[in-house]
Amino acid sequence: MAGRMAKPVYRRDSRMRISLYLVVFVVVLLMVVVSVRTYGFRKQLDEKRAYITELQTNIAAEEARAEEIEEYKKYTQTRGYIEKIAKEKLGLVYDGEIVFRHE
Repeated sequence: MAGRMAKPVYRRDSRMRISLYLVVFVVVLLMVVVSVRTYGFRKQLDEKRAYITELQTNIAAEEARAEEIEEYKKYTQTRGYIEKIAKEKLGLVYDGEIVFRHE
């Protein structure tokens, strides 16, 4: 034991400092990477929410349009509509009706 020399304390301290700096650097680097990825995910989330809102608006518009089409379908099956089309497009009239044409 007499032949062994003790390592200088300053070498051990400098290695510990380098290790500490390396650990701090890695932790900071991980925090930066996580922050950047979180920002990207938030941006994607905002885009998806805007897209969902747009789709919901389109769904509401299409439901209103479908309702209008259904009402028009019911109207086309009425006697009034059939008479109107027969007069306008086919030129049909009831017996005894007088047709005036503008010359």
